[in-house]
Amino acid sequence: MRTDPLIDRLTHDLKPVRRRTTLTDAGILAGLGGIELGLFLAMGFSRSDMPMAMHLPSFWWKLASLGLIALVSGIVAVVSFDPMNSPRRGLRWIIALIAACLSIGWILDASRDGAAMLLMRLDWQDGVQCLYKMVGLSVPAVITLGLLMHRGAPTDRDGTALAAGLAAAAWGAFVFVFACPVDDPLYVAVWYSLGCGAVTLLARLALPPLTRW
Repeated sequence: MRTDPLIDRLTHDLKPVRRRTTLTDAGILAGLGGIELGLFLAMGFSRSDMPMAMHLPSFWWKLASLGLIALVSGIVAVVSFDPMNSPRRGLRWIIALIAACLSIGWILDASRDGAAMLLMRLDWQDGVQCLYKMVGLSVPAVITLGLLMHRGAPTDRDGTALAAGLAAAAWGAFVFVFACPVDDPLYVAVWYSLGCGAVTLLARLALPPLTRW
């Protein structure tokens, strides 16, 4: 039985697609991030005490930690869209980076003068608001990474989805840093971890089935 007619019949409607590259995907992500951050600041959501906050070590700890986690996680996710690359090694680096950032926060917290009550420092009412705002700011990055993941061909979908979730979560939290008025390391460690954890879990569960060919 000749297979040429069958192959022709299956492929005659196919259209050529543009070959994806890691640099293209990274450029799309960077562009999206720049647009989201620019709109966020242009709409006046930045904290009112920003000049004073910029003199606090804890503010720069928040900004640098989340920026680094978003950058490294994004690189791991984009690289793993290629079927030849696994995200597992990169995920180990991300875990180590998160641990290092939390350790620095603990050092900053230990050097604080005085000891406020735990519940007062956590401020759960404000913390819950921070949580859902971080989740909302992460949604554009989750969608974009999901589309790029679908266009790519990752062989380890679960690992790639985890890296994508971490990148999106950290980016959403990074943007929110410019509006969040709280710089207490304990508050940041608890509520930002909960917000990032929720986004990461959502991406880990949703992206593998949604991006399957």
